[in-house]
Amino acid sequence: MLIGELSERTGVSRRLLRYYEQQGLLEPVRQTNGYREYCDQAPNVVGHIRSLLAAGLPTAMIAGVLNCVQGDPAEPVLSGCRGMVDGLTAERARVAAEIERLSTSQRALDVLLEAAIHAPE
Repeated sequence: MLIGELSERTGVSRRLLRYYEQQGLLEPVRQTNGYREYCDQAPNVVGHIRSLLAAGLPTAMIAGVLNCVQGDPAEPVLSGCRGMVDGLTAERARVAAEIERLSTSQRALDVLLEAAIHAPE
């Protein structure tokens, strides 16, 4: 299928599909006229990419684990690739630390807002 059809089937823009290609996440075959031709599994691959992005994984990490993901993109199955669990655990820890940092900021803003609301005029 060509990029337009893949875009229609997945709801992902052509520009974003080209970005996925640049990041090594999609590998279309180039026709002699320069058109990209995607395999029949490309919609599932795009779905997996979207699921992994939604989980907060950077594209560099996705490139390393994408071949470990099978099944329905809505409920992906991860097979045991070496280092995958360690990488995902580290990424989860990074996300948890960012959540904690944001929660601290939110609490500080709550204090400031409370003070502003009750400040004498």
